[in-house]
Amino acid sequence: MSIQESLRTPTTPEAGPARHPGLILAFLCLAGFMTFLDVSIVNVALPTIEDELGISQTALQYVVTTYGMVLGGFLLLTGRLADTLGRRRMLQTGLLLFAASSLLAGLAQNSSMLIGARGAQGLGAAFIATAALSLLTNNFEEGPARNKALGAWGALSGVAAVAGVTLGGLLTDGPGWRWIFFLNVPIGIIGALIAPLVVGESRAAERTRGFDFAGAVVLTAGLILLIFTLGQTIDDSDVPAARIYGGFALAAVLLIAFLFIERRAKAPLMPLGIFRRPSLRAANVIAILLLGTCVSLFFFASLFMQQVLEWSAIRTGLAYVPLALTTAVGAGIASQVVTKVAAKPVLMVGLTLVSGGMLLLWNAPSDAAYLTELLPAFIICGLGLGASFVPLQISAFAGSEEQEAGLAAGLINTAQEIGGALGLAVAATFAFRRIPELTAKAHGVPDLVREARTTVFHDAFLISAGFAALAFLVTLVLLPLTKAEDQPAGTPVH
Repeated sequence: MSIQESLRTPTTPEAGPARHPGLILAFLCLAGFMTFLDVSIVNVALPTIEDELGISQTALQYVVTTYGMVLGGFLLLTGRLADTLGRRRMLQTGLLLFAASSLLAGLAQNSSMLIGARGAQGLGAAFIATAALSLLTNNFEEGPARNKALGAWGALSGVAAVAGVTLGGLLTDGPGWRWIFFLNVPIGIIGALIAPLVVGESRAAERTRGFDFAGAVVLTAGLILLIFTLGQTIDDSDVPAARIYGGFALAAVLLIAFLFIERRAKAPLMPLGIFRRPSLRAANVIAILLLGTCVSLFFFASLFMQQVLEWSAIRTGLAYVPLALTTAVGAGIASQVVTKVAAKPVLMVGLTLVSGGMLLLWNAPSDAAYLTELLPAFIICGLGLGASFVPLQISAFAGSEEQEAGLAAGLINTAQEIGGALGLAVAATFAFRRIPELTAKAHGVPDLVREARTTVFHDAFLISAGFAALAFLVTLVLLPLTKAEDQPAGTPVH
């Protein structure tokens, strides 16, 4: 079963309404907060990590993309495992795996160790996110109680975004970037130990017919290989062309094999028939493009502020606060507007704002002032992102049958995670392709080096704006008109 299928799935008698709802909600939200936080917390620390571990700037993207790709690739499988083997048990498994991999990341002495640990973190996060959300929906009865609980859960993503970049700046400038990961260790261990004292075990009454391990592994391997090969095209070393072409070919073979596996699997992760719905098809494509813009924004804006404007890590983190606040404002406005008009025009307005904000960053000079050149871009981007996420979720669920709602939720979450990782990989490939040429022209002169870096980041902001513009075109051409009441009753909108 997928990430939110517990909304519709009967459970064993062990589960039921929460006896201590406030405590259970706080515990599960803290567990989910860890996974959301680690998407963004590392961004501000990237320049410091680059210097201390000697990671090339072209390979730096893997510190971010590996986490998101593994998390997205295993969301659907871990949801099925949680429903069958026990949601609390899988939550504990995820917390311990997340703690252990965070310890390895904090102790990393080279790029391979750090990137490998980030992948393991992503797998732990997949277990935590699916199990915690399933336990939350299972412990709160359908209606106002569940809606409030889901509202608190949904608000975490926006809070975690600003908390991640701000806390990342504080830790990097304070005890050091390694504490970004060390912080997770005691939280994960304590969380796993106290879980039985806080929340009861629950399973789906109808056990799944099997687990599509092959599908999850092949999908994740194909996407990771695709991202790695994209990075090889702009690697500082002289990578043989045969290795690059071979990497793309093997990635294509793995992704095609995933489609064949899904067609033949008894319990496929992604039943291909669900994509017959035009609204869901379009919403997942838009989610990939929108999250590609969002993740690229955090990654490259962090590098721009520290490597071009020479800001400290903490100042960079605090610079994101208005963006997070306006994202919440945009989401609040969109939540009201979509009850009166269709989701499509609201989404188109949001995507237009995101494109405009990214174009402002594209024009930011190498001596940009925060109040006049960065802050307006962040405010516009924030309003646009908030105004886009709400109608996007509504579009993903529109027209779903009752039994499909969980699968639709799992697919849109997977598309968002994969889109963030894949979009960043494409943007980095496009932007970093000119590094050798620009570095040679700079001749080590500080002002010329700063201008060269500005050019690289401008290219990244431009391709990110292109993602949002393409998402606008997909919305305009392919997304049907859907209203909030078109989604199944009880389906949460984050």
